[in-house]
Amino acid sequence: MLANSPISPTIPVVDLDRAKRFYETTLGLKPVPANNDNTSGIATFECGKGTSIDLYQRGPSKADHTVATFEVSDTEEEVNALRGKGVVFEEYDMPEIKTQNGIATHGPHKAAWFKDSEGNILCIHQLLR
Repeated sequence: MLANSPISPTIPVVDLDRAKRFYETTLGLKPVPANNDNTSGIATFECGKGTSIDLYQRGPSKADHTVATFEVSDTEEEVNALRGKGVVFEEYDMPEIKTQNGIATHGPHKAAWFKDSEGNILCIHQLLR
């Protein structure tokens, strides 16, 4: 049943207008007009391959983990593009994750993490082939 169902993350934000600007302007996501009227406290953005991401207004998040991951074909290209828009990437030095210049390579995976305007941790992930 759920194994074949699409899923989309729903992310809490403190300031919905600020978060909408970040997701649209910085990340380049396209808002879904019907869900971005500022009356519902929810904003939806189109992502790749028919997926979407929802933002909803609430208090600060207590999440200290990745809340959404974007699958990309070239991690370095995406990191450089986002850095050009002012995004700062996290640096990790843990036994399981070590980044160099904001990017970690682990087996067939390459990833980079950054925070959105509300402090939520987002990931860029590439499966190396």
